[in-house]
Amino acid sequence: MNLNYYNNTATMVEHNGTKILFDPWLVGKAYYGSWTSYPELDIDMKSFDDVDYIHISHIHPDHCHEETLKMISNDIPILIHNWDNKFVKMNLERMGKNVIEMEHGDSFKLSDGFELYVYAADGCDPKECFKFFGCGKMTPLDKSVGIDTFSVLTTGDKKIIQINDCQFPLTEKTITDVKSKFGDIDLLLVGYTGAGSYPQCWIDYSDDDKINKYGEIKRQKFLDWGMGFLDILKPKHYMPYAGTYTLCGPMGELEKFKCTPELPDALEYFTNHYGSGGFLLNPKESFDLVTEEVSAEYQHYDVEERYDYIKNILSKEKLDYDDDYDVSLYDVMELVPKAYKRYDKKRKELSFVTDIDIYIDLPNNKLLKIFGDESGYDVIDYTDNRGNHFSYSLNPKLFYRLLKGPKYAHWNNAEIGSHIRFSRYPEVYQRKLTYSMNFFHS
Repeated sequence: MNLNYYNNTATMVEHNGTKILFDPWLVGKAYYGSWTSYPELDIDMKSFDDVDYIHISHIHPDHCHEETLKMISNDIPILIHNWDNKFVKMNLERMGKNVIEMEHGDSFKLSDGFELYVYAADGCDPKECFKFFGCGKMTPLDKSVGIDTFSVLTTGDKKIIQINDCQFPLTEKTITDVKSKFGDIDLLLVGYTGAGSYPQCWIDYSDDDKINKYGEIKRQKFLDWGMGFLDILKPKHYMPYAGTYTLCGPMGELEKFKCTPELPDALEYFTNHYGSGGFLLNPKESFDLVTEEVSAEYQHYDVEERYDYIKNILSKEKLDYDDDYDVSLYDVMELVPKAYKRYDKKRKELSFVTDIDIYIDLPNNKLLKIFGDESGYDVIDYTDNRGNHFSYSLNPKLFYRLLKGPKYAHWNNAEIGSHIRFSRYPEVYQRKLTYSMNFFHS
């Protein structure tokens, strides 16, 4: 069994001539143009014509990447988890793909002696899931489920576990059960960081606090999660991966505030706290599970050269919505009533009432104020005097896309892509608020 690495979580595993490709983001950008690969990936897409299967772990565009998938033959079956919500299946079928759904914990025979198992992060446990779109552990009242899945590839004597973006707290029970089922693990592909808007997009944090105070909290949390997987699975070999993206366009200026460890630093941390067996791969290099050797020694990019490239090249690139027409206040407000109804319905389902008001930037120096006490919304003049608040600042063109609905843009993707700047008071995370806003569209 041989593992080939490309970028982020895009990998291909080959066994006795059978190839399965995971989460291919191989060309172009993601998240409305704000994510790219560095160094740029030089890929001949025709080299994937002989792939036998594709596996998509979840809906996010750096895993289910439409531009890449459209360049791969529709004859190749795509294996996904059988989610209650069919958003992944529908997206892929809209592209003309042949989709095969797999139940949690079931196996799929790729070839003789070569099997894929797919697991929902939350274990499809009704005490955890409640068929809710989101990531992270919540109380039953909050009705949480993880959108993420992880996979096990096995030939019987060799086993690979690919964690993807699964969060350790939500996945701990499931991964413990998987360890009991499969025993010794030869290779673990383990995350070491997380995407999202925090802390780089929070305008009320100082630059120093972003890097040192909040950045350190973020770095340590994800490294601890990686250690959680390592400690339970106890793999013979492991590779830190995922989250290897670079911000571009106007978001390029936020890159240094992402507070993502460099890959060698993540490997050093895991080596110091777990032990030997770790390695890194450059794009298009591989690891042979039989010989236990990498195809080439890892060579990390020059960090300062990378920042210079972001500043001088990537920061000047366009976002997907830059060429949209300039929307007016009338355009936006025409869609707000339906959007508010959808938001309000979801808020009531979650029993979400708060003293936090929501503010969203509007054209013409106006603000949309959504009252936290269920009394509706209003359009007001721009003000910095907002009391207890959660504020969204974003390009009106993107806001208009968000209002039109997920087919055009999704709030969660806009946040992950660093397109929205946030401010809040008090300094308290309100998950129900964030989740409810995913439904603020017409």
